[in-house]
Amino acid sequence: MTGIMLRSTAFNDHAMIPHDYSHEAGDRSPELEWTGTPEGTAELALICEDPDAPRGTFTHWLAAGIAPDVEQVAAGTDPQGATLGRNDYGERGYGGPHPPAGDSPHRYFFHVYALADHSRLPEGFTAEDFHRCLQNADVLASGTLVGTYGR
Repeated sequence: MTGIMLRSTAFNDHAMIPHDYSHEAGDRSPELEWTGTPEGTAELALICEDPDAPRGTFTHWLAAGIAPDVEQVAAGTDPQGATLGRNDYGERGYGGPHPPAGDSPHRYFFHVYALADHSRLPEGFTAEDFHRCLQNADVLASGTLVGTYGR
């Protein structure tokens, strides 16, 4: 499997996510950019998760059905033409970091996946639906960007 280079103009890999992109600042998504989508990609899928949440992994963003020629998501938007899943705040689209006050900074994993076939995930799909889809999918490539955030 080849790799997709995923990055953000808002923060570097393994660096602090600025407050502007947090839950308490209004859930404005950071800009994401990627390169390396392989030939034969039918769609891209995106997820952001916090594995350090007290009750287990907390999902902050789910998007599927992203056209393979899309190479970025502008700040404050969802991917163009995407089918949006429901984050663990119960909303569609991006929900920013909001770890418990006093916790060590949490890690936020942004993953983009290049799929060989269409996922056919419906609007409002869950993280469980997303992961089940990936288990059964032909994933051609993926990329990861990790940000941290604490309060």
